[in-house]
Amino acid sequence: MKTIVVSAVSIVLVSILSCPMLMAAPPMPDGLQIVQPDPSLPKELSAFFGKWEGAGMISVFLIVEKIDEEKASIYLYRGPGGSPDLPTGWMQYEALVSKDRGKYKLSYPDRFGQVELTLKGESLNYDSRMMGIRLKRVQ
Repeated sequence: MKTIVVSAVSIVLVSILSCPMLMAAPPMPDGLQIVQPDPSLPKELSAFFGKWEGAGMISVFLIVEKIDEEKASIYLYRGPGGSPDLPTGWMQYEALVSKDRGKYKLSYPDRFGQVELTLKGESLNYDSRMMGIRLKRVQ
């Protein structure tokens, strides 16, 4: 019986600690200058714009600061707790915009390989060689 109670409490604690709704957002990065997308930009592409958050092994915050039909300026925050090789804090990237099978994606190289950002419904999928995380929009 004691084992069942300990297991249940452990599951609840892990669920609470990994819940993205409970993450505290880091301070905004220096130099951030959010620029609204041009109204003529396709809706499917302007949907990338904004602030996103999610969690897997680490907490991730992503800001698509600027976007047009060719590129996007991105700030990415990785929280502590992942691989010791994984840098933490804010990093800035310039992503290329492309269209694959009728869907837009943003991609950029980081030190571990290519990162791809795709939209699926209301979520932003972050896929890299190191991790895959589904991010939710932050208002």
